[in-house]
Amino acid sequence: MPLGNVTGIGWRADAARRDGVVHARVLAALSASLYVDAAGEVLWIGEREATPHARAIHVAAMPEGCKVGARVSVAVPRGLVAWRPADGPATAEAARALRRGAARLGARAATLGPPRGFGGWLAGAPLAFPLQTAGGRADTLARACAADDPPRAAEAATALLGLGPGMTPAGDDFVGGAFFARALLARTGACDAAGWRDAADAVRAAAARLTHPIGAALLGDLLVGEGWAALHDLAAALARDDEPAALEAARRLTRLGHSSGWDLLAGFVAGARG
Repeated sequence: MPLGNVTGIGWRADAARRDGVVHARVLAALSASLYVDAAGEVLWIGEREATPHARAIHVAAMPEGCKVGARVSVAVPRGLVAWRPADGPATAEAARALRRGAARLGARAATLGPPRGFGGWLAGAPLAFPLQTAGGRADTLARACAADDPPRAAEAATALLGLGPGMTPAGDDFVGGAFFARALLARTGACDAAGWRDAADAVRAAAARLTHPIGAALLGDLLVGEGWAALHDLAAALARDDEPAALEAARRLTRLGHSSGWDLLAGFVAGARG
């Protein structure tokens, strides 16, 4: 099934093109998006207004009737520039600003709207089913990040993988948000970069057996500091001490999925501690 009217594409999706076309097999068909496999690379097809991501292909109108296993092809217009996140914080001062801003953001979580998923943990509210017993695991990961203890963080993260329903379980997103923050901080020299790379490798290996392949692919990106545009925008705004822009990016992030954005935000704030 050919899909036309491509309006945007992420750099990983763009790299899957062959002679200007992405050929793929549908892995999951959701109400407003498709997850597909393009020669072993998990990609995501969504509507024009969807949040940019390295694996995303945006189309003017989503097709109807796509089923799991169906073959689709996406013709990418010549000259369409692939989305790639801007570089993250690069200096020690930017890292300090990110940490300060993340702490303030955590304290203001209630102003972002009704929390969902691990957003309850961030706002200090009881976690709802099926996360009601996961608060202690989130605390353990947050403490490991604050202590710059990558082995303990990898152990705590593994205990959260696969927790919750959906293609990207809440536990995966919380872990991803935390390791995203650590990856950005590591680039500035603000934490044990080698130790966090080893921890990320351990979490990636565990995810292969503990969570859905789609979730594992998206988590793998977060482990190395790549994610949704709103998450990158949030980190950039915090690093330059721009609180209004950070709050706007956080609000956009919380609108991602049913609870994914809140889970990512809570994990990010936890990971920025230290």
